[in-house]
Amino acid sequence: MSSTDGPISDTPKILIVEDDALIAGLVRDSLVEQGMMVEVASNAAAMDAKMRNVAFDLVVLDVMLPREDGFSICRRLRRTSDIPILMLTSVSSDIDKVVGLEIGADDYVTKPFVLRELTARIKGLLRRAKRVASPAEAPKKRLLRFDGWRVDPVRRQVHDPSQARVAMTTHEFDLLLAFCQNAGRVLSREQLLAVTHAGLAGPIERSVDVHISRLRQKIEIDPRDPMLVKTVRLGGYMFTANVEEIDG
Repeated sequence: MSSTDGPISDTPKILIVEDDALIAGLVRDSLVEQGMMVEVASNAAAMDAKMRNVAFDLVVLDVMLPREDGFSICRRLRRTSDIPILMLTSVSSDIDKVVGLEIGADDYVTKPFVLRELTARIKGLLRRAKRVASPAEAPKKRLLRFDGWRVDPVRRQVHDPSQARVAMTTHEFDLLLAFCQNAGRVLSREQLLAVTHAGLAGPIERSVDVHISRLRQKIEIDPRDPMLVKTVRLGGYMFTANVEEIDG
């Protein structure tokens, strides 16, 4: 399965999973005009076949698809990949958007949409996910460490105390990095929205809480009784771990 483990190339590779040929064609043409390489799949099976052969940098995923819907596909992708996912839906309710965020989508656009806005969202996700082209070209890295965990801000990678790589979405990593850089400080939901740009999908009050919940599932021993990411009543959230910088 494709992921964004490696650097995004100068020509981003985008996969559009959309069964409406007209919409898929319009989005494809718009992205191609922006210098991107674009493939289109009309269903999950076609998507899987294309992802076996190409390491895509981002997936534009429609919710309403035949046989396997976009929510199911997003869950499946998130089990093995941290590739940025932008979901398309015909439903504008906050509940539907929150479901998308809960299962790991990075952004959400409601149909009908303006192509220029969709393209801007895609470019924004690509910029945030982009890695340094070559470790040899990068300055000496400083890693962040807490409770045996290691966070690499340059490669945007996280390793648990057993040294296993933990896949995280763009928003989850941005949240963890913000917490590590502000350990012991209370960060409001508004501050965290600014850090993660989760508000790109609209001012969903619960969006930060959803991403925090997903982050806790990955770093807390017991997510139901979190010890690292504490909820501060009427304040926001606070990271309680002792964070130190170490050489990479």
